[in-house]
Amino acid sequence: MKYCTRCVYPANHPFGLEFDEDGVCSGCRTHEEKDQLNWSERGEKLLKILYKYKDSGGSRHDCIVPVSGGRDSFFIVDLLRRQYNLNPLLVTFNRHYNTRAGIYNLERIRTAIGCDILTETINPEVYRRMTLASLKYRGSIHWPYLVGSTVFPVQIAVRRRIPLIIWGAHQGMEQTGMFSHLDEVEMTRRYRKEHDLMGLEPEDLLDLSDDLSEEDLSPLFYPTDDKLVDVGVRGIYLNNYIRWDTKSQHESMHERYKYFTGKQLRTFDTYNDVDCAIYSSIHDAIKIRKLGYGKITDHVCREIRHRRLTREQGIDLVKKYNDKPEGDLRRLTKWLGLTVEEFWKMVDNHRDNDIYEFVDNEWKTRDNIINYLDAAGVKNVGLKNNDPDNNCVFFENHPSGLKDEPYDLQLLMRGYVHT
Repeated sequence: MKYCTRCVYPANHPFGLEFDEDGVCSGCRTHEEKDQLNWSERGEKLLKILYKYKDSGGSRHDCIVPVSGGRDSFFIVDLLRRQYNLNPLLVTFNRHYNTRAGIYNLERIRTAIGCDILTETINPEVYRRMTLASLKYRGSIHWPYLVGSTVFPVQIAVRRRIPLIIWGAHQGMEQTGMFSHLDEVEMTRRYRKEHDLMGLEPEDLLDLSDDLSEEDLSPLFYPTDDKLVDVGVRGIYLNNYIRWDTKSQHESMHERYKYFTGKQLRTFDTYNDVDCAIYSSIHDAIKIRKLGYGKITDHVCREIRHRRLTREQGIDLVKKYNDKPEGDLRRLTKWLGLTVEEFWKMVDNHRDNDIYEFVDNEWKTRDNIINYLDAAGVKNVGLKNNDPDNNCVFFENHPSGLKDEPYDLQLLMRGYVHT
């Protein structure tokens, strides 16, 4: 397996990586644009886009913003409300694996920033059957959430005739340099299907699964092209216009909104994905079992590129977190109606044969980033840690308003939190 000589990404990244003559991956090279572009000029371009869609009469919302109880929701909504004086309609898709911490954070957004919000919750039994189908056909338990969270904002844009959807960062650009910031790529159904949904749309399950009907899945169908054109729907990514740095963004928002951040099972990042009971645990263990790397690799690569970790420090963190426990798997398998053995067998059907081989009745790794600590060319392209004493610290914040265990699993959401 080929690994980047600057970060720690492997060549089998599902979004696709390219390597230059120095062995540096396309994600690292695209990240260099962040230190080269004139972000003031790009901010002006964003301003023109936003004000083109601002409703001067105040009769409707100016834009739609997908939010969750993790990731960069506070930063995005705060930016639009405080800096640009927009009235966004927030939308969130109920992932069914909500944590108490994530629900609390959504309540903080509604209460502290003050926005209208719409929540979509589909039939839990349909969600369960979708999870089983996606586990079988894609080795994923996260696919149903990706389906809903990427289609619900577009559906609302069409229904309410609000053309502009504002997304945070383009994952393919941030991780693998799939596009340049100068491309100003926007959200498309094609990108969603090929990458977010791993080539599988809900409609495809009608032919693949006997347990899911059109009535079950139609709430998750993407709007037709003629409806999108009629409203003029477009989805922009803020990281094309703002120098994206999720760690710094979270830390500026913590000071203002005091939302929950905390330790997670399989990464040092305490800021992102605290809203999901499976993302940094079981879902991540599945990712490693399929691809040989997990979220810790994603987070390490991000921090290396921002010069908050060296490559050597990053590899040490990968070693530390890759084999951490995956959490309460039996609770999930009981819900799915599977044994633990059946669950992992379905995942094993999707292992990458470039990284795994089945020998002597067990799976073994062919290669590992640890073998490339001192690979040829590493010293020539390595980035200096700009703050060696900081050690890439991520802080925890446990609000007094969040009682009991913050990672307890919750299905339904509430509306308001007292401050």
